[in-house]
Amino acid sequence: MPATGPQPTPFPEVNAVLDRLLADVQTVLGEAFVGLVLFGSLASGDFNPQRSDIDFVVITAAELSDRVLQTLVEMHARIRASGLKWALKLEGSYIPREALRRHDPAHCVHPALRMDGSFDLDEHGSDWAVQRHLIREQGIVLAGPDPRTLIDPVRPDDLRQAVRGTLREWWAPKLENPAWLHDAEYQAYAVLTMCRVLYTLQYGLVASKPVAARWAQGTLGEPWAALIARALAWRHGDPWDHLDRTLAFIRYTVDAAS
Repeated sequence: MPATGPQPTPFPEVNAVLDRLLADVQTVLGEAFVGLVLFGSLASGDFNPQRSDIDFVVITAAELSDRVLQTLVEMHARIRASGLKWALKLEGSYIPREALRRHDPAHCVHPALRMDGSFDLDEHGSDWAVQRHLIREQGIVLAGPDPRTLIDPVRPDDLRQAVRGTLREWWAPKLENPAWLHDAEYQAYAVLTMCRVLYTLQYGLVASKPVAARWAQGTLGEPWAALIARALAWRHGDPWDHLDRTLAFIRYTVDAAS
């Protein structure tokens, strides 16, 4: 069940930036604020201070006006400049309560804070069926109602369809222009994400990246097991020179989902 409490995570410095985020969001949104929920590695128990981000969703009563969106731009800029340790690792979306209940491709553009600090409208692709599942089943509530009351259950076949859609919409086109994968962090991220995709395709469940990666090592064997082991061990600043193998693993996963 989703957790609540004054100390939402075991990491005091993470809690400090979350306290700031919650207070500022409530101030800006006022009566439009419904709730704030953490998901991702903090909620799954696989948070790694060396490589993880802080994923959150803010639930709003309705669509936000341009004036409020501009105020949120300024608010997030102040948080990033606050000097709080994890201020640069926040990544989240603002979704109206009505739109949160289920992923609707016809209503999937929502305000979002990106990892580079920009704040704008983003289109939520098929992966947001998976994200809704994670928010519903694992979310850490900082304020507001239990996500189980806000989000419909996501069926196993819907999860499989969602990861296939993500491969089709996002990963397959990237194979045509892999320049973005020259960054070591993106390569490690891609390998672990493919493990999660393969796990979901197999079981109709969502596992954390480490759990899915260890499963994939044992299930797939070589030549992929060594690549997966390197991705699991990678830390910020480590070198990574496995572009060809990473691209091959993405192609393997795309083909497996066909």
